[in-house]
Amino acid sequence: MSSIAILIWVINVTLDTVGHVALKFAATAEHTESKEIERWKSMLRSFPLWVGVVCFCLEFVVWLAFLSVLSLSQGVLLGAINMVSIVIAGRLIFKEKLDRMRLLGMALITLGVIFVGIHA
Repeated sequence: MSSIAILIWVINVTLDTVGHVALKFAATAEHTESKEIERWKSMLRSFPLWVGVVCFCLEFVVWLAFLSVLSLSQGVLLGAINMVSIVIAGRLIFKEKLDRMRLLGMALITLGVIFVGIHA
């Protein structure tokens, strides 16, 4: 894989992970409103929500760039590492639990990405 492809890939993973974490922050923030519509209005005014939206918009552009330097099959398989980075971020930031099956799944995804990356 070329240096530019690796750079674009790292940017894509970073934007995807930050986007998911930001949306999780927005969705789980303390909202004192009792009505559901008021809670949604409060969420729409939250900074983390808009960080997430911007990250996903930027990721869209970066993903297009990534697919311009790799085949679709390679890009999608390499993009699977996003799932691993999001699970790790959830563990580190939100103290989410990791059971054996999740750890096994993460290990298999990581191995798959390594195999695809070596031959990309």
